[in-house]
Amino acid sequence: MVKYLIAFSFRNRWIVLLISAALFGWGAWSVKNNPIDAIPDVSENQVIVFTEWMGRSPQVIEDQVTYPLVSNLQSIPKIKTVRGSSMFGMSFVYVIFEDNVDIYWARTRVLERLNYAQRLLPEGVSPTLGPDGTGVGHIFWYALEAKGYDLGELRALQDWYIKYGLQTVKGVAEVASFGGFQKQYQINIDPHKLNYYNVSLMDVLKAVKSNNNDVGGRKFEMSDMAYIVRGLGYIKSKEEIENIAVGKDGTTPITLGMVSSSIQMGGDLRLGIFDENGEGEVVGGIVVMRYGENADEVIKRVKIKLTDIEKGLPDGIKFKTAYDRSELIEASISSVKKTIIEEMIVVSLIVLIFLFHFRSAFVIIIQIPVSIAASFILLNAFGISSNIMSITGIALAIGVVVDDGIMMVENAYRHLAEEQNKK
Repeated sequence: MVKYLIAFSFRNRWIVLLISAALFGWGAWSVKNNPIDAIPDVSENQVIVFTEWMGRSPQVIEDQVTYPLVSNLQSIPKIKTVRGSSMFGMSFVYVIFEDNVDIYWARTRVLERLNYAQRLLPEGVSPTLGPDGTGVGHIFWYALEAKGYDLGELRALQDWYIKYGLQTVKGVAEVASFGGFQKQYQINIDPHKLNYYNVSLMDVLKAVKSNNNDVGGRKFEMSDMAYIVRGLGYIKSKEEIENIAVGKDGTTPITLGMVSSSIQMGGDLRLGIFDENGEGEVVGGIVVMRYGENADEVIKRVKIKLTDIEKGLPDGIKFKTAYDRSELIEASISSVKKTIIEEMIVVSLIVLIFLFHFRSAFVIIIQIPVSIAASFILLNAFGISSNIMSITGIALAIGVVVDDGIMMVENAYRHLAEEQNKK
């Protein structure tokens, strides 16, 4: 077979050259469009189901949330395993799929199953899917550099302005906020006052929920004008909370301020803080890349968006980069590319010096760029990014490619010499 293939190549040189040129062109296009990252993604093909039920113990979460979800999600096809983890107020279920399963097909099947499992969970508990990112999807961290602003104001700015702006960037799966305080109204109920006014805690909860709401009425016309009737009831200050009626004593309303010891604006319970270089707390966010995206391109788009968002921030607030994977990507890829170029130059010089025949050396040297370009075609076909591992493997394979060409040329020289000696 090899003999006929060599004979065909000799008789059809232009076809071989055209195929080689086509491979090189296709490979050059693949190099340009291949995703670039610093480290290979070896994480499992998984979908995360997150459920929050604040105030419940890990045992209650395990029995009433995690166990029903794990039991129902196990029936999804093409699953390797299902893992559950319960903690105070939260449940995590990791659905691990086979490696050849499309991640978005997997997320759809999990979501379908969650709609069925919802009826087994306690009232008001709703599981949600985690972001469509991988374990190495944290590509960019930033912090807000601000003086004269408290942590609550910065966290509100991050949650209600910056986060939504960055989520519109192509390739971003999620922007996770960290640090600061999440503002909330805190009502401290006095049990003795509840008992004195004969008001239950459930009455207080229902009153607060029903009094923090906008309601719609109907439209009516008067003097050729249409008017829309609405009830505006959203809470805007703690004074409005104090005036909420939770009961009555005869004809006298009992307000929330009468049964509470204090009503204040405070921060939500925190499980940790984010400290920057030991200099104090900061507020910021973590940008998570979507599955299968080009990390380098996504980071560039995020930086452009941050520049636009910064124009709308209050005076004195700027972005400060805490972690930027593009620096590692550019440094690692540049280092490996430099090594490949050096290898190509050194190998070419050695071949020219030892053979001292340009055409023979050209046959060996031309294999290097064609082989490297063709390898990127396979990288794209199998969904492998350009990272330290894959490009280093290509660099190591250059020696094998050159050795093969040298042996072929030497073998051709030997056969030519034998034929000349016979004459």
